[in-house]
Amino acid sequence: MSYRSRIASLIAALLTLLVIQGCTESPSPGAGKKKPQGAREHLVEVEKVRRRSVSTAHERSGSLRTRRWVRIHTQEEGRIDALPFYEGDAVESGELLVRLDDSLLGAQLDKARATTKLARVNLDRIEDLLKKRAASEDERARTQTALDVAVAEQRLLQARFEYTRIKAPFGGIVTERNAEPGDVVEKHSHLLTIADPSTLMTEIHISELLLPYLKQGDPVSVRIDALGDRVFSGVIQRIHPELDPLTRQGVVEVALDPVPAGARAGQFARVTFDTARVERIVVPFEAVRRDRQGEFVYLLDDGHKAIRVPVRSGIRVGDGIEILQGLETDQHIVRRGFLGLTEGKTVSPVNETLNNE
Repeated sequence: MSYRSRIASLIAALLTLLVIQGCTESPSPGAGKKKPQGAREHLVEVEKVRRRSVSTAHERSGSLRTRRWVRIHTQEEGRIDALPFYEGDAVESGELLVRLDDSLLGAQLDKARATTKLARVNLDRIEDLLKKRAASEDERARTQTALDVAVAEQRLLQARFEYTRIKAPFGGIVTERNAEPGDVVEKHSHLLTIADPSTLMTEIHISELLLPYLKQGDPVSVRIDALGDRVFSGVIQRIHPELDPLTRQGVVEVALDPVPAGARAGQFARVTFDTARVERIVVPFEAVRRDRQGEFVYLLDDGHKAIRVPVRSGIRVGDGIEILQGLETDQHIVRRGFLGLTEGKTVSPVNETLNNE
């Protein structure tokens, strides 16, 4: 047999073998069939609802101001004879702040004293005559009334005379001066303002959701921008009883304890406080969805169907958020996988939460 004949016989044998092998292979299941649309699973990540004992830290800002301060007004009119203190001067309690010209009132007071003295002499004389039955009870009554009127007039002028000298009601710093010696002022003129620097405090505005977790006497931390990064101790001194109806926030007064050197009214302050540890239902922040109807989450039922549940949220807790209404513990909610998710859709959790918990 020639070389060409042998090659031709070999090729024919190989073709025959391939044909036999192709006839004996069984077709694979589903071969030639298209996968139906909609059969793709909707994958989500789920989270189990739990209660956690958490304490939250919050920072609020405000301006320092003195809790104890007073405006000094005149209660008499007249010329200012002395006004020795200026802004920034320290004054002691009971120290003379203002002296008005008292010459006119002094003369009137001397006259009232003389009138009182005369009325008392007349009363003594009438009482002696009454013992001798030389005067009547009616005369004694009129004389007694005249003495009472004179005493009252003297007391009135004495009070007005004392009003010409104004003393400091407490120790502090003069923060405002509105007159000069020689000025003639009317009644109720504002002359000075005194503030007690030891009562420096700040007011911060707190949400109604946080107020129930604060109480008077709780410690806080205070940073004053003008004094650098130092942290000072403070205490919640007072919680106002009413809320702003527009912002739903209340006012909390924080006192510096002690007042640091260099702190002044008007400085910007940052207050950091921790709420008491409370059991709260906390879910991941991204699990709470929001639309025009309000806040909601997707809850999984036993058949792994997503159910829309409206909720009411509270305060932020790190990367979570408190749920005040709408959820119970041990329920499962969708945390991720919201693209294309609608109510009633069957989902497949990608984590093992449902199986392991």
